[in-house]
Amino acid sequence: MPSVEDLLQHSLAELTERFVTQEHSVPSGLLEALEADARQGAKALARRIRSRQGKNRAEGQRLRHLLRFESELWEQGHTHIAGVDEAGRGPLAGPVVAAAAILPKGWRLEGLDDSKKIADETRREELAEAIKRGAVAWAVGQADAEEIDRLNIRRASLLAMHRAVEALGIRPDYVLLDAFTIPECTLPQRGIIKGDALSLSIAAASVLAKTTRDRLMRELDARYPGYGLAEHKGYPTASHVQAIRDRGVLPIHRRSFAPVREALGGTPVQTGPTQGELFTENGPR
Repeated sequence: MPSVEDLLQHSLAELTERFVTQEHSVPSGLLEALEADARQGAKALARRIRSRQGKNRAEGQRLRHLLRFESELWEQGHTHIAGVDEAGRGPLAGPVVAAAAILPKGWRLEGLDDSKKIADETRREELAEAIKRGAVAWAVGQADAEEIDRLNIRRASLLAMHRAVEALGIRPDYVLLDAFTIPECTLPQRGIIKGDALSLSIAAASVLAKTTRDRLMRELDARYPGYGLAEHKGYPTASHVQAIRDRGVLPIHRRSFAPVREALGGTPVQTGPTQGELFTENGPR
């Protein structure tokens, strides 16, 4: 690494690019030298670097805190800890989707959080791709509208979670879930209230479930135009409910949910064959 004296020969723009934009390690003595520099720009750069270092420390502490459940299990000798979460319990249309993710011991991803806290769709997709690259294993399972109507949304969500765990390809030593446990799962497991905000593995699963379901709803929007599925993702917005009334009920609508049932006149409807699919890294099978 160049000495502080050599670095100070560079322009402030070059130093900003190196230590703020690219976030290179800051050599000992550089901040003090910038703060002692007579140029106001140098002092401002020192403040920016210190601010960035503070944010990085805070993010590191946040991620360490999110690994507390996993760390306890790692210390007990468990190696493959799967976080599991679902997306899509509330919509009127489309499947409920669950994901499972096994993260490497001590693995961290800056910005990873409960998917509901990540408002930017592009950022969620970036995090999902980073999770897929970094995870020991990941998988996604779903339960479709017919299964939701037949089982009820809670049991269908558990079914999707079970399918995701079974699709991992690696048998987990322990399973961490958001709030629930899976009755059919024989593996050691723990449901954590608000687990997607308290466990990094569950947060990773929540991002995978959310991004997978959003992608499926965009595909269904192309198949069933005019309902706005790509925008509201099947949730009961005023425009979605009106579209159901104006255009009719689709095969992907959940007939047991009140707005759909009301659009059908409140009478039971014979549903068609199940659309349930199991998703793995290679797509549906």
